Amino acid sequence: MRFQPRLAFSLTAAATVLALLGAIFSSPGLAEKKSDPALDEAREDVKMLDDVYKTAVVLITDNYVTEESDLPAGAAAKALFDAIKEKGWHEVRLLDVSGEPYNDENVPTDDFEKAAAEKLKDGADYYDEVQTQDGKRVLRAATPIPVVLEKCIMCHENYRDVEEGAPIGMLGYTIPLD
Repeated sequence: MRFQPRLAFSLTAAATVLALLGAIFSSPGLAEKKSDPALDEAREDVKMLDDVYKTAVVLITDNYVTEESDLPAGAAAKALFDAIKEKGWHEVRLLDVSGEPYNDENVPTDDFEKAAAEKLKDGADYYDEVQTQDGKRVLRAATPIPVVLEKCIMCHENYRDVEEGAPIGMLGYTIPLD
């Protein structure tokens, strides 16, 4: 008879511990993350946009840049990015990660861009954060830009000795989520 109270106490203690563990693991932040369709869609949009923009730059460089006086594909891309932003779609910035920018406006400026540049230099092929800007959620994302054509060296002589596949730049995206 003496063991029954202890058994009852042990079962009560075990039930309490299980209840506490259940409460802890079902609390926000520790539970499995809920689906965020807007975020998932924005990440897919970044993949698609990144492919389109990088393909366009390579095609422009390969087919239309033949001498230093030609419009560089990077300049054409920046003009495109400005037009897209002006129309309110999203923002894309062409940024340096080499430490030797083609011009000073290509230097990472905010904490996200600086962190992204470091992650990409360390070998990441994608980096993102969800942030709030002007009271609205946005996806900030970055993807690396390696030297992919010998013609790139025509305008960027300083990239001649860059290891193959190493990023010299990045595209930094800001995509509205709401």
